[in-house]
Amino acid sequence: MKRVIPVLIAIILIIIVAGVAYGSQIIERYTYSREEADLYEYFHIVKEDEVPIVLQNEMLSVKAVMQDGICYFDLDTVHTYFNDRFYVDETEQLLLYTTPADIIRTNIGTSEYQIGGVNNDAGYSLSFVKEQGDSVTYYIAVDFVQQYTHFSYEVFDGPHRMQVYTQWPEQQVADIRGDTNVRLLGGVKSAILRSIAEGEKVVILEKMETWCKIKTEDAIIGYVENKYLENERMETPETLAGYVSPEYTSLTKEEKICLGWHAIYGESGNSTLDEVTANSSSLTVIAPTWFSINSNSGTLRSFAQQSYVNKAHDKGLEVWGVVDDFNYKNETGEDIDMVAILSPTTTRTNLIDQIMQAAADCGMDGINIDFENISEASGEAFIQFLRELSIRCREQGLVLSVDNYVPYHFNSYYDLEEQGVLVDYVIIMGYDEHWAGSPEAGSVASLNYVKYGIEKAGETVPYNKLVNALPFYTRLWKTEGTTVTSEAYPMTSVDRVLSDYGMESSWDEDTSQNYAEVMKGDVLYQMWIEDSQSIGAKLTLMQGYDLGGVAAWRLGYEPAAVWNLIGAYLGQ
Repeated sequence: MKRVIPVLIAIILIIIVAGVAYGSQIIERYTYSREEADLYEYFHIVKEDEVPIVLQNEMLSVKAVMQDGICYFDLDTVHTYFNDRFYVDETEQLLLYTTPADIIRTNIGTSEYQIGGVNNDAGYSLSFVKEQGDSVTYYIAVDFVQQYTHFSYEVFDGPHRMQVYTQWPEQQVADIRGDTNVRLLGGVKSAILRSIAEGEKVVILEKMETWCKIKTEDAIIGYVENKYLENERMETPETLAGYVSPEYTSLTKEEKICLGWHAIYGESGNSTLDEVTANSSSLTVIAPTWFSINSNSGTLRSFAQQSYVNKAHDKGLEVWGVVDDFNYKNETGEDIDMVAILSPTTTRTNLIDQIMQAAADCGMDGINIDFENISEASGEAFIQFLRELSIRCREQGLVLSVDNYVPYHFNSYYDLEEQGVLVDYVIIMGYDEHWAGSPEAGSVASLNYVKYGIEKAGETVPYNKLVNALPFYTRLWKTEGTTVTSEAYPMTSVDRVLSDYGMESSWDEDTSQNYAEVMKGDVLYQMWIEDSQSIGAKLTLMQGYDLGGVAAWRLGYEPAAVWNLIGAYLGQ
């Protein structure tokens, strides 16, 4: 027995130790951690001047910065999340903002700004620039952005962070029942972001079995236990008061327009007005190609004549003078550079001044901008040009229209959505599906291509401002081995070309065009024909959309029968 007792005692001690160890593990497992999270790490703050942005209920990867107690967004952040109408002229170091009636102008790094020539002082720097190596970043004061943008914000301390709202939808909220902690993750062992007191209101972002993802009123997103939530309800946040959206007035007409481009390559071309309008009974607007940029200082070459305008008016036609960028070199052989012309405010303003003076001198009714050499590098400046030109056109009662390629991702910098706000007519050139330098032969404007152009543009442009332009020409394609070339012909020359090459045409359902081909030796000749039948198919398609009208390139290339079809479309 004496030997058994020590063994029993040892076993009991082992059991006690094991129990204590197990109990400690249980206690440790269910005991709430007191570890506090590093909020600088939580907000990914690297530099003291950085201000994290919580937009709606999401922390952005970009940050504001604080300088002298003022918060600033960088220009990319402003454009991406708030307002893309702020424009920085890097050459002249200007920050511009354009409204429907005014250009607000300030020099980078100053507190003064001008509206309509009147000086104002904000009392703080409206903008500044940071240079780091080859990188240049422009910053705009948040309060200045807010003057022209519908959003609200609040800045919190410890560390600095910013809650921003651009939308105010109904959301689920709750009150906190009893003091507790907001934790980094859902779980008692997760680090504490901050304590939260009874009665504080939180936004419920995601509710799980025992934990809930919430956002506090001071823009910290974390987790609390469900048992600490009470009075759950739906609330609509109070929106920012006092903001009035800008109103862009328009000269868009109630009835459909019919615009025809009149190709004029010298002053003598004005004398062909009677000839090109002889059969165009449905034409309402004529657009002579009068003006072309001919220097990098923004000067214009002009073939405009007031006598032409007077004669067109006598025919019941409006005249919208075309301004193009087709002069690739000026008189001295200098390359025309649209970045150099449109980006600096001085040259951009010079160009606009000349356009407006030319319109006044000859009594034009509108302006048609046909800039087909805009690159991504000049895209933002091009839109700023349209903003500023649109102000002058509204002041003078001139219709402003812009010609555009069929929209694809690679030409998105033409920004049809902004054009649809600024201008009276957005014209889609529904042709050049296959163009002069195309690597393969094909249709100039198949029906599906035209349909795509209308519908894609219509995603962002009001249909009553949208005009589809038809081709009054076609191409004869020549394929010899791997070499593909083409030549453009007016619609009126198609029958002669078919006869000369011994080709017969038949209707092609895929393109909704008549198609012809012939082999002559090792050379393949092909033609996807634009004629009354193909134009009729396009106009029938267009009837399914409430478009602002129809346009055509170019007058004089079409048979008279086409105008009967256009007249029927306009009078549908």
